[in-house]
Amino acid sequence: MFTSYDIDIAWDEMFTADGRPRPHYLPLYERLTTLSAEELYRRQQAADAAFLNQGITFAVYGHGDGTEKIFPYDLIPRIIPAAEWSVIERGLTQRITALNMFLRDVYHEGRILADNVVPRELVYSCAYYRREMRGVRVPRDVYIAIVGTDLVRDADGRFLVLEDNLRVPSGVSYMLVNRQVMKRTFPTLFERYNVRPTDHYGQALLETLRALDPLQRPDPTIVLLTPGVYNSAYFEHTFLARQMGVQLVEGRDLLVHDNRVYMRTTAGLQRVDVIYRRLDDDFLDPLAFRPDSALGVAGLFNAYRAGNVGLANAIGTGIADDKAIYAYVPRIIRYYLGEDPILPNVETYLACNETDRRYILDNLDKLVIKAVGESGGYGMLIGPHSTREQHEEFRRRILAAPRNYIAQPTIMLSRAACFVDGRVEPRHVDLRPYILYGEKIVIVPGGLTRVALRRGSLVVNSSQGGGSKDTWVLND
Repeated sequence: MFTSYDIDIAWDEMFTADGRPRPHYLPLYERLTTLSAEELYRRQQAADAAFLNQGITFAVYGHGDGTEKIFPYDLIPRIIPAAEWSVIERGLTQRITALNMFLRDVYHEGRILADNVVPRELVYSCAYYRREMRGVRVPRDVYIAIVGTDLVRDADGRFLVLEDNLRVPSGVSYMLVNRQVMKRTFPTLFERYNVRPTDHYGQALLETLRALDPLQRPDPTIVLLTPGVYNSAYFEHTFLARQMGVQLVEGRDLLVHDNRVYMRTTAGLQRVDVIYRRLDDDFLDPLAFRPDSALGVAGLFNAYRAGNVGLANAIGTGIADDKAIYAYVPRIIRYYLGEDPILPNVETYLACNETDRRYILDNLDKLVIKAVGESGGYGMLIGPHSTREQHEEFRRRILAAPRNYIAQPTIMLSRAACFVDGRVEPRHVDLRPYILYGEKIVIVPGGLTRVALRRGSLVVNSSQGGGSKDTWVLND
């Protein structure tokens, strides 16, 4: 089963450099060696059928071969021991705490800008900076209540933060469904491992949203606002609404009257206290932002500013999602908390900085170039895996708009064992844990392990052909 498994310079999640299974992987490794390729294939088919029957899909924009696709799933779990998870948990808690303080500061006193820790022009030139939010109080001063932070391991096995997803982070539904399917795929093995549960995520999310009710009612009305069935994450929107037991609504289901938000129901209008919105700022309110938006609710921003409704995440949080601001997060942590970052950043060069820009342009074939406002693997150049023509195209883009680009060294992401074409082979992976911040910070143990299913590929995004696997965080 492992005859074609090779160990290279990348950190391998299952094996040490000399080819021995790591202790926490040993029971899984031994179990896999007892199974035939036919048996694994049968289990993979059963898992795929479970995804298909439950309608677990996502949409890829711009593909002409149909809108909905099944999210590829690999049946071999990734395992993280308790000690490693403890570091991740502390690092993410530190990070979300500092980023919330940063957002509050930027929209109120601006101390960090006055002290030149983060350049003022970098914040004010960010496409996600919302001047309308200056001086607006948000419940509990929580700007980012729901975060998905992308982590990678370098060749030494260290976890690094690759980027923070703070606007409308997606993928948590796949984390939960992967676990459901895994329990059916390897029930005995799962019982043998002491895996920490994830199935309380829906209730933890609901409690987080309740904490954002500005009026702190005992039983606030919460809704999940979706752009609709054509959105790439529509399955996730329906899944999370069901998990929490709240209404899934579109903009046309809501209205604002006297600066209060109401939901249209068959029994009349019902006041809404908290909205988990899954659409970007631009589309939230045609009166305040894009006037051509048909997805949002006219007057919503005024209701929010008046303190009559809570929003998750707050408007204007995209500043801290900007990949150029990301380069300053270690300084942000030190400024507000007086601590060194527990989880380091990946080294980042800013094209708007002249010295950095020269370095980037001289090393396009070695670096990963990213557009600061893009996600999902779009607007990206992986230098070593791209052509001379692509280098020149990105050179033109960078020179035309340097503020819009950053560069990072090509990180050799760690690899995990995957079942591919009848064999177990290594594939590169990352990890997106989900952090909730309401009355307190909650991090459900695990996350979405994304897999670059194509051999040698470093791109794990589902929109670029990536898949996922279950993530087991072990108890002590």
